[in-house]
Amino acid sequence: MATEYQPPVADYAFLYGEAFGLDVVARATGGELTAEDATDIIAGAGEFAASVLAPLQESGDREGARLVDGDVRLPAGFAEAYRAFVEAGWVTAEAPVSAGGDGLPGSVRAGLGEIWNASNAAFALCWLLTAGQIHALDAAASDALRETYLSKLVSGEWTGTMNLTEPDAGTDLGAIRTMATPREDGSYAIRGQKIFITWGDHDVAENIVHLVLARTPGAPDGAKGLSLFVAPRVLVNPDGTLGARNAVTTVALEHKLGIHGSPTCVLSYEDATGYLVGELGGGLAGMFVMMNSARIGMGFQATGIADRALQQAQAYAADRIQGRVLGRDGVAPIAEHPDVRRLLLSMRSDVFAMRALGVYVADLFDRAESDPALLPLAEFFVPILKGWATENAVALTSDAIQVHGGMGFIEETGVAQHYRDARIMPIYEGTTAIQSNDLIGRKVIRNQGATAAELLAQVEQTVADLRAVAGAADAGAAAGDEGATAGATGAVAGRAADRLERAAASARRATADLIGFAESPRDAHAVSVPYLMLLGVLAGGWMHGLAVVAVAAHDDAAAEDAGRLTLADFYGAHHLPRVHALAETVASGETA
Repeated sequence: MATEYQPPVADYAFLYGEAFGLDVVARATGGELTAEDATDIIAGAGEFAASVLAPLQESGDREGARLVDGDVRLPAGFAEAYRAFVEAGWVTAEAPVSAGGDGLPGSVRAGLGEIWNASNAAFALCWLLTAGQIHALDAAASDALRETYLSKLVSGEWTGTMNLTEPDAGTDLGAIRTMATPREDGSYAIRGQKIFITWGDHDVAENIVHLVLARTPGAPDGAKGLSLFVAPRVLVNPDGTLGARNAVTTVALEHKLGIHGSPTCVLSYEDATGYLVGELGGGLAGMFVMMNSARIGMGFQATGIADRALQQAQAYAADRIQGRVLGRDGVAPIAEHPDVRRLLLSMRSDVFAMRALGVYVADLFDRAESDPALLPLAEFFVPILKGWATENAVALTSDAIQVHGGMGFIEETGVAQHYRDARIMPIYEGTTAIQSNDLIGRKVIRNQGATAAELLAQVEQTVADLRAVAGAADAGAAAGDEGATAGATGAVAGRAADRLERAAASARRATADLIGFAESPRDAHAVSVPYLMLLGVLAGGWMHGLAVVAVAAHDDAAAEDAGRLTLADFYGAHHLPRVHALAETVASGETA
């Protein structure tokens, strides 16, 4: 059985108020909210998630979504949980002010995204897709569509979906064949089939708003001929009341490896009524707003599932007695075995790095609203967060099974569910290769590595800050007034500075090598995933470096300080060296 979910409130308090050198929440909100306020929000969300959502995670996995007489039925308790989620104000709280929501800053939404997914990833997917659609409609919808649909999404009364994929159009969206034919009343008749539609049909809300990519008669071939349409499951009358069922049929539910409680639907549009969003031919640009939101959300989802698996592995290892433990007298749990301890530290250090990077990237987007110069760096991190964090989550959930040994392979322990749920994340919302192609093509080679250089300059500034911490510790020791805690912090800071500096140098070489492949694009694309993972691992080390600098600023040691130093030291020794190996791979280009 899964352990009780424990929200990481202390980590978020540290990230919001200290890790980045100031109160990032107060900066984002102009002081209307502070790190302390945000921590209270995280604590409240954690209590809700632990008591309402987490108890449905295993039962939802076992029961799964079902198609009954053409309608989807969600697992027991999901409808009640959704109503509680809406009534508690969580949907409206996260929606932007411009759309009618409360507009919590991105750093807080990062924490909430982790918590919803850690407690129940299948349930959280409903809100993730709705949130993405809110952003898309807020950016491009007409006033009439905003009034009819956006307001209901923001209130949580209706949910939203993303309809891109078709049987013959997966990654290649330009191959989409769904047609939208104009009618005299200004609406469109949509005909075609869409597959892999997350939460495409369900019984937890009174209406579902589909955002559909389709082409219009006479439109050019390829992506330029795609437009975006709103097509509700139930048609809306002029007075805002619900009318007849739209001609959208749920043909089937996919039988999946994981996230069983989340219905993944095959939808058939049979001259269904839809309404144009934005301009004709602007469909992909409009949908990309939703895709970008979802890709960032995948980073939070990855952190949440990985942390839940970690919590379960830690609890199991603390209780399980098996075998004589080297270097320990008497009976000791398997958490004391050196390799199990290594696995747990590895997971903990990676989860913190993912969590910190999620907050950093979300805050970058907040800051970019008032300082557009930050937008290129914020967008640079989207494929890194999505690709690196989701690949990491698969590895971490696998490690959680390993900690359980044979019991991890048994469904009754619940840990296998995390691995099954995580496996889709490097695939949907754009595979890791799609993320890495975006990273190298649009964000590295196109500007000759200028944004990558900006990132590396920030990493190198943290190296300088770490050296200052180490130097201050050495000076204190020479003066005879250094305490043991300060000495430990200085020693970790010195090692972190050396390791991070070497990793940044390898990243610079790898970036130069990648740009050097400009005349042989196959070479660049063959190593794009290793390059993305290199930057992800480096960013994780940077996050730990920032944490060490923040810990060093404490006048008195906080309860978590020793743990943060241990994790930073471990990450630098066990994870950061992968940057050098990945840089060698990048330099090789296409070798097959």
